[in-house]
Amino acid sequence: MAVQTLDISPVGRVEGDLDVRVEIDNGVVTNAWTQAELFRGFEIILRDKDPQAGLVVTPRACGICGASHLTCAAWALDTAWQTTVPRNAILARNLGQLVESLQSQPRYFYGLYAIDLTNKKYRGSRFYDEACKRFAPFTGTSYEAGVTISGKPVEIYALLGGQWPHSSYMVPGGVMCAPTLADITRSVSLLEYFKKNWLEPIWLGCSLERYEQIKTYADFNAWLEESPSHLNSDLGLYWRMGLDIGLDKYGAGLGKYVSWGYLPHEDKYQKPTIEGRNSAVIMKSGIYDGATGMHKLMSQEFARENTSHAWYEEGTGDTHPFDRTTTPKSKNHIDFNGAYSWATAVSHMDIGRLEAGPFARQMVAGGTHGEAWQHADGFILDVYKKMGGASLHLRQLARMHETVKLYRQAERCLREFRLNEPWYIKPQERDGRGWGATEAARGALCHWIEVKGGKIKNYQIVAPTTWNVGPRDNQGRRGPIEEALIGAPIADPTDPVEVGHVARSFDSCLVCTVHAHDAKTGKDLARFKIG
Repeated sequence: MAVQTLDISPVGRVEGDLDVRVEIDNGVVTNAWTQAELFRGFEIILRDKDPQAGLVVTPRACGICGASHLTCAAWALDTAWQTTVPRNAILARNLGQLVESLQSQPRYFYGLYAIDLTNKKYRGSRFYDEACKRFAPFTGTSYEAGVTISGKPVEIYALLGGQWPHSSYMVPGGVMCAPTLADITRSVSLLEYFKKNWLEPIWLGCSLERYEQIKTYADFNAWLEESPSHLNSDLGLYWRMGLDIGLDKYGAGLGKYVSWGYLPHEDKYQKPTIEGRNSAVIMKSGIYDGATGMHKLMSQEFARENTSHAWYEEGTGDTHPFDRTTTPKSKNHIDFNGAYSWATAVSHMDIGRLEAGPFARQMVAGGTHGEAWQHADGFILDVYKKMGGASLHLRQLARMHETVKLYRQAERCLREFRLNEPWYIKPQERDGRGWGATEAARGALCHWIEVKGGKIKNYQIVAPTTWNVGPRDNQGRRGPIEEALIGAPIADPTDPVEVGHVARSFDSCLVCTVHAHDAKTGKDLARFKIG
């Protein structure tokens, strides 16, 4: 058969510019490289600016998770300026991030991921016709319902911040809003609408209360068989079809996971410090090593970036973000033995490369580490163990499983507001170093800031996609997506939907182009645009 070359992209279906090179030997991916080819340069933009410039600039780093960047920017300055943040403000910050993440769940699943279940490759599946009926882009019944409902949660964000996206209502010392009882009532009704018109009837096929009773993989399988509404819900259809077409057989990745934790508790983090954050967040931080089965807390002091295979003039050593100055190279070319990406290789200084994201969060949530009062949930970890490890299929279950938790936490924020108490306490500006972290919809996000002479001396951002899309490091270790692509079966090199499955299971905030190569001949098999 003649070698074919096709130009097809993007893989990611979100934003940015990511290329993935895969080598295919006998129908299986044997090597992979992820290339982030878009230089954003927010760290350079912010250098020498007013310290609060990050509140305006960094939410523009992403068009779909600006609240997470704003959260990090505000907490980074809070820790640098040693502010006091009133409980109402902590709740309002959490609520903004929660509702933004809620909008991302159906939008991601239907608009970015489930579309691939209608690929012609799966015509032999007994679930194919139903998948096309529900998940086909624009015309699918669930596609239309899910994408439409995704706009409702961020109406709550607009009530807090005046607009979505790109609001800057979170500021050092609190928030620039004071919701009224009418705003809270409206927010409650918007949440309820999201639940009653999508989350319960379409996605789960049951009440939240019934779904929350699931604690193990055995519970989940029993729940599926308990009622036709469970079995035929979008969750039930997806899970059964994924097993039928083998999505549980590849895409495992590194087997090591990281979460910064998120949702600072309104009574435990009013005087925020870098050191005190781990014991003050509702959703705990941590690392899970699948090889050893060990959980431990994650501290920012262990974060390292490596630019050995990236287009920066910063040497080849591992550097803590506080000590890094972003210095891009000009006139770059792709060299897979040298530099081939604008992303850095992020790692833990002792443990190495780690996967970030909703799956990572749920693996961390399964641990007994942390404070006794912090949230714990062993469901996804139990599925991981019972299924014999990770897969792109389990990565999806973990992400959508989290939706119920996000919803419950948003409800809690609305209940906990005390409308007559403060929303903002004016801080005292000062020089210093600060760090703000959270979990964006796509994973671990943090900002480091150093203020000197009343200006930003240095600003560094490590986003979820930096963790996951990063290239090899100075030890030659692949990044999370590069590793997850290894072993993926490619049925048709001219339409490698399997590569799309793996890349999109991470929901990278980048647009991806993929190049397929034959490992034996080195010839370019395909250049293609997926979707």
